[in-house]
This record gives sequence, structure tokens and C-alpha cells, in this order.
Amino acid sequence: MACIKNRSTTGSASPSIIDDLKGDQSWRIFRIISEFTEGFDELSGLCDAVSIFGSARLPEEHFYYRKTVELAELLSKEGFAIISGGGPGVMEAANRGAHQQNQLSIGLNIELPMEQKANAYQSLSLNFRYFFVRKVMFVRYSMGYVCMPGGFGTLDEFFEALTLMQTHKAYPLPLVLFGSDFWGGLIDWMKNKMLEYQTISLKDLDLITVTDDPDEVVTIMSAHREWKNQQRHHHPTP
Repeated sequence: MACIKNRSTTGSASPSIIDDLKGDQSWRIFRIISEFTEGFDELSGLCDAVSIFGSARLPEEHFYYRKTVELAELLSKEGFAIISGGGPGVMEAANRGAHQQNQLSIGLNIELPMEQKANAYQSLSLNFRYFFVRKVMFVRYSMGYVCMPGGFGTLDEFFEALTLMQTHKAYPLPLVLFGSDFWGGLIDWMKNKMLEYQTISLKDLDLITVTDDPDEVVTIMSAHREWKNQQRHHHPTP
């Protein structure tokens, strides 16, 4: 009994991203390579950039939308480029703050069936079909992460970066959770349950900073940039 179906016999009239993931593997590989190539080419000259994550669903009048604009402006004034997911909500606010300071405002957009619509404040906009390629770009070209209140996607980016640092698969970078009211319950659960079950160690929590102060975020990122510049000086790239 045959267990492999020919793609041409599926009869799908409207292929989706999910269909693509199950489709012709050879062509999928070419698409993945092309996305990596474009991302590396476009971002290779980027120096100091901070990625800001957060919900696509928070409107312009929301407190955390306005705080994101403020934070992005402060970081931009200090010479940091801003990277976001390119969509609406907090992502728009991040790009907007950088745009208002004439700083490089990067959007790493993802094709989604809903919510994702490119915002108008991007000076450099890249489009991705695959989440994992997009994640590589965030990790490779960010020197710090700020997670504003968000949903599953924000949690995904947060835990991805945390895992890479915990396992020493990525160089240390500041990982800031902005909004103690939103993130406090998660941190309490990590302390009360994950530590209780010994699934993490206490020092793992040192990788995370929770704050409500935009100026503290700028201080953290600036200190990390100074440290990184010292590493570049002492260990220049051959």
C-alpha cells in the first residue's frame, strides 16, 4: 500500500503555508535558502540594534503602545537601530519611535493568515515565509531583546532567546521583560514551580530583567554595547 502521495494529486485549489510545509521538499529548501540569503545580505552591515517584541493587538491609544514608542525613541537617540516584527500594535510602535528619530527602523515581516500587516514606519522591510528563518535574523542581528506585553509569538521569541543563552548556543544579550504587571505572574511561576521541580537553576533567572522604566532599558543596552565593543577590541574578527 502506497504511503507517499504525489503533491499534484492533492487537488488543493488554494495552497497555504501549511500546505507548503508538507509539499515538495526540494523546492522548499530553495525557498528557505533564498530567505536566509536575502536576510544576511540586507542586514550584514547592521551594527547595534535592539529588537522589540509585543502584541499585534494593542491599539495606538494603549498604555504599552505609547510606552513602546517612548522606549524606541530613547534607544534611537542613543544610536541603536530598532528591529520589530514589522506588523501592527507594539511592533508598529517600535518602528514608529525609531522613525520619529530618523533612526534605522527594521521590520522582519512574516506571512500570516491574519493580523500581520506591514506597518508604515519601516525604513527597511524584509518579508519571511518561515518563522525559523526570521528567528535566526532576530538572534543574529540583535544585541538586546525587549519583550513588551504580547501573546504566544512574544513568548516564543522570549523563550527561544532564553534557551539559546542558557545552553550557550548564543552569545549573552540583555533580555528585558517590560511591564511588571504583565510579566510578574510568569516570573513568579518560574520561581515557584520551575525552581521547585528543579527544571531550571536559580542562576538561569539572572538572564532576565523585569522593569517598568524605559531609562533602565537604555542603561542596560548601553552597558551591554560598551561590553561588546570591548570584546571586539580584545578579540577582533580575523
